Parts: sequence; structure tokens; C-alpha cells
Amino acid sequence: MHDSKEPRPHTGRRRNEAARLAILDAALELLADADGAPVSVETIARAAGVGKQTLYRWWPSKGAVLLDALTDRAAQDVPAPDTGSLREDLRQLAVATFEAAQRRPSAPALRTLVREAARDAHLAELLRVFTESRRAAVRVVLERGRERGELAADRDVDLLVDQFYGFFWYRFLLGHAPLDRSAADRLTESLLR
Repeated sequence: MHDSKEPRPHTGRRRNEAARLAILDAALELLADADGAPVSVETIARAAGVGKQTLYRWWPSKGAVLLDALTDRAAQDVPAPDTGSLREDLRQLAVATFEAAQRRPSAPALRTLVREAARDAHLAELLRVFTESRRAAVRVVLERGRERGELAADRDVDLLVDQFYGFFWYRFLLGHAPLDRSAADRLTESLLR
């Protein structure tokens, strides 16, 4: 018989990284496959192989799970470059953004989110927060370039960010022209003229 006064090791309340990743992957896949059908906490939990209470323990809402899933995937697919050159950083960011937006599950998940955000105020807020986080990544690259003297002090950084993402979203949603390396190169040159 073991009679110890040592505290028991922590059991189960802390986020298990494998479960967290399973939940984020499941949320993104479900959003990608939703085609207008609502994605619920129950379906995310079932697809991830965890209990619904696990999701609520770690996230306050379905929207928070989806936001975390999108943000996590964007951070993996579109790392923030810092090559020491504004032109190269901006080009790498554009290439990574364009390529990620054409892969599954990101592409269909983003299309579903945009479509559903028009009808759902909570998803509209989720989209706003997600796009602001992506805009911030471009802003960081531009501000770093400004600090190194590669971008004139009088250039409107927010307008440049709008141009970067305006170009992206227009082509992504309408599909009238490619989002490829050539487009990334031309966009970069246009922004830095």
C-alpha cells in the first residue's frame, strides 16, 4: 500500500496538444465541406474524437474554435518572412498567401466563411477578426521595410495593405485571373513603385 502525501499529477484539464490539433483540423475540414450547412460544436467534437465539453473547456464558442483553426492554419501556411528585403518579404508573403488559398482545406473553408458571413453576424465578426490578423502580417512587413528605409515615410501603409488584400480577395472570390507566382511578383512591384 502506497501512502504518499505528494500531490497527484495533473490529469486531463490541460490542453492536450494532439487533441487541440485534431479539433482545429476537424473544424477546418468541416468548414471546408459545409457548403452552407452549419458547423456545430457537436460535429467538430465528433470529427475530432473528443467530447463536446473538451471544446467548451478550451474555447468559449464554435466561432472561437473556427477562428483558432483558421489562424493556426494561416500561420503554418503563410509564415512571416524576414529576409532583410521589403521586396522579397512582400513577394514571399504574396506567394505563400496565394498558394495557401488554393489548397484544401483553406480554399473551400474561406469561401464558405465568406458566403456564410453575409448571413451570419457571428461569422462576419469571425471573418473580420481573421482578416485583420492577416492584414497585420502584411503591415508588419511594410513597417519593417519603412524602418530600413525601403519604403518612403509618406506611403500610406494601410492603403498598401488594402491593395495587397483587395487584389487577393478579388481574384480569390471571382476567379477571373490567377493567383500565382507571376501575379505575386506583379503585385509586389506595383505596391513598391
